[in-house]
Amino acid sequence: MTAQQVTERTLPATAGPAQDFFTDDELAAGFIRGDEACLAAAYHRWGLLVHTLARRSLGDAREAEDVTQTVFLAAWRGRSGFRPERGPLSAWLVGITRRKIADALSARTRRADLVAAAGARLSVTADDRHAQPDAVLDRVVLTHELARLPAPQCRVLTLAFYCDLTQSQIAELTGWPLGTVKSHARRGLHRLGTRVREEDPQARVG
Repeated sequence: MTAQQVTERTLPATAGPAQDFFTDDELAAGFIRGDEACLAAAYHRWGLLVHTLARRSLGDAREAEDVTQTVFLAAWRGRSGFRPERGPLSAWLVGITRRKIADALSARTRRADLVAAAGARLSVTADDRHAQPDAVLDRVVLTHELARLPAPQCRVLTLAFYCDLTQSQIAELTGWPLGTVKSHARRGLHRLGTRVREEDPQARVG
């Protein structure tokens, strides 16, 4: 079973009281050994803490959920790097959380830069007398509406549209599970299409 499969299948089912039977030391030891029950217990015990830290820093509940999942996936994949003598598992998870939050904030900046650069290119194109007006309008509408999507959806579609990355490449770049990337792409495209049609029934997405 892969780390992604472990995370997707194990983390949602973490609300049972049996997971409270682990002491912190037992949980940490089992986590290092690769015990999936200890992964579930860690998520049950500290998932809310991770989510709260991400939500406060990012101000976006959905993005905080993505960061939370990414944190535990990264911790599971990198569990061999955890050293109990250096501190408790909870502190190690908080350290990973802070790095993933920083990554998310950096990604926001890159997204803003991409959208701004795209807007600048569109402005130049709009001044070109030989440009096709309909094509320019479609691209302006698309860029504008893309920037209005929730941050994770905007990031996935920006990487797909402007960086020409596949969903697998996006998953590798972001550290998100492929299923999460596909979900963001699907929801983002649906919202994008709906908004563009609301603005202009004749507009074309893609």
